[in-house]
Amino acid sequence: MGDSTGEPGSSMHGVTGREQTFAFSVASPIVPTDKTAKFDLPVDSEHKATVFKLFSFAKPHMRTFHLSWISFSTCFVSTFAAAPLVPIIRENLNLTKQDIGNAGVASVSGSIFSRLVMGAVCDLLGPRYGCAFLVMLSAPTVFSMSFVHDAGGFITVRFMIGFCLATFVSCQYWMSTMFNSQIIGLVNGTAAGWGNMGGGITQLLMPIVYEIIRRCGATAFTAWRIAFFVPGWLHIIMGVLVLNLGQDLPDGNRSALEKKGEVAKDKFGKIMWYAVTNYRTWIFVLLYGYSMGVELSTDNVIAEYFFDRFHLKLHTAGIIAACFGMANFFARPAGGYASDLAARYFGMRGRLWALWIIQTAGGLFCVWLGRANTLVTAVVSMILFSLGAQAACGATFAIVPFVSRRALGIISGLTGAGGNFGSGLTQLIFFSTSKFTTEQGITWMGVMIVACTLPVTLIHFPQWGSMFLPPSKDPVKGTEEHYYVSEWNEQEREKNMHQGSLRFAENAKSEGGRRVRSGATPPGNTPNNV
Repeated sequence: MGDSTGEPGSSMHGVTGREQTFAFSVASPIVPTDKTAKFDLPVDSEHKATVFKLFSFAKPHMRTFHLSWISFSTCFVSTFAAAPLVPIIRENLNLTKQDIGNAGVASVSGSIFSRLVMGAVCDLLGPRYGCAFLVMLSAPTVFSMSFVHDAGGFITVRFMIGFCLATFVSCQYWMSTMFNSQIIGLVNGTAAGWGNMGGGITQLLMPIVYEIIRRCGATAFTAWRIAFFVPGWLHIIMGVLVLNLGQDLPDGNRSALEKKGEVAKDKFGKIMWYAVTNYRTWIFVLLYGYSMGVELSTDNVIAEYFFDRFHLKLHTAGIIAACFGMANFFARPAGGYASDLAARYFGMRGRLWALWIIQTAGGLFCVWLGRANTLVTAVVSMILFSLGAQAACGATFAIVPFVSRRALGIISGLTGAGGNFGSGLTQLIFFSTSKFTTEQGITWMGVMIVACTLPVTLIHFPQWGSMFLPPSKDPVKGTEEHYYVSEWNEQEREKNMHQGSLRFAENAKSEGGRRVRSGATPPGNTPNNV
């Protein structure tokens, strides 16, 4: 399985042997390394990098990482660009609290559908096209915000801009195709966390851009409109860069590899079926709805919350609110790394326990934020809540890539859409009516986080077990090979369409924890009749 001579990617520079010095790396002896493939980073049998070298731009792995998180961050900036300017926009457009709440719901609801579509696009066409085209096609909607004149237009444009958040799916899918499963928690967490950081960047960026335009002579009601041209142009720039510099898979772009027969061309109906019939998919949809979902809800209300509750200046409220989003810089990667670390000792069961502990803690801190009566208490509880919620996102997508090898894109899309659905539902219930004050809404949101995290106890992998139950003792059904290859029927296996799943199963054996350390299957001994 390590023989890759002459395969795509062999034109890369050779491995230098120095990469692991300043990088997180796979050290497990049970991960087969392909020493014949010539990439800038050491790779496994799927040509996924086994090293995460953060400050490298090595092609294709690290270049893809940086293109992915920057494009996703750009979409976050534009989606939530209106939030820190709401105190100005609401006066200009005569918005009511219900209008502002509905706009917040609209901003995250738009990508429920687009994330589902993006999952299929990644599985069938590749993440490069999906990311590049969505980023560029959403640029006109960002520019359109400069021309709205009433509440209806404001809500509609925020809804349309929100479609671009589907780049999250391409981001996570892309990382899962480029990096080995033992470091995927850290890599997925860093890419998505740095992307989500755009929600904090925009809390700082838009008020600053607004103030600069004001000082150049524009009125307040004109300055906020001109400010939206900044995120609009960022969309165009990033779309062009992704399209020209990105690469779908370690060995090349998907369309080219399909023509060469290197990658199996799949059918939408098949991958959709395996995604929706896997019960684990729906549990992760719920879990992500109350980790990422509450983060999106908080991005929409947190600046206004501090502005109104503690009578702060707009710029000051924006700085405090930015701390919530900026925590993604290290919180989400930390959640992914905590999952990877737990897996080294306890396998998949460790990942599940880490997710439950982190997300439940975030919910409790959210309740504290809603009940805070002083500015200092509110800021401290907000920071702790942000750490918990964002780390839980990282821990979630440290597990999602293991749910299915064949339907990874669709499952990533459904899970991502769950985040937006949870956010929309939360904002609709707690922040769009006068029934709850903002602080009451935040308190009840925390209660829902704790309650909706409990189903993680139901997730069971026959080859690895669950939080409370051990893995299956069946010598066939209790193997990684059976779990992933069962997604392909006999005719497809005869065409060798399942080979990618076999290689993934081999690389995923480390999820058994310490029990597999001494009894790993040698790379060349994977049964051919699986």
